[in-house]
Amino acid sequence: MTAIIETGGKQYRVAEGDVIFVEKLDAEADETVTFDKVLAVVGDDTQTFGKPLIEGAAVTGKVIKNGKSKKVIVYKMHPKKGYRRKQGHRQPYTKVQIESISL
Repeated sequence: MTAIIETGGKQYRVAEGDVIFVEKLDAEADETVTFDKVLAVVGDDTQTFGKPLIEGAAVTGKVIKNGKSKKVIVYKMHPKKGYRRKQGHRQPYTKVQIESISL
């Protein structure tokens, strides 16, 4: 069974046992999180699509860890003007393992 969930302004297709990286959540490691914005659930013989969400559907997962992704360099320059700016950014994330999908 797979589901499409929405979190952090992005949509993810998940199945039981999947490990996903989502935008940072307010949860510590080994806590359980519930994603209640479920857009679709597709099983072997059934398909359920929401308009836009499925009422009562939920996907639960366990937080494995919180961390930061690799550094991205932001470099701005105006040629011949002496304007140069270098800035680094590391986006925080939460690593979640999907445990169950319920309708």
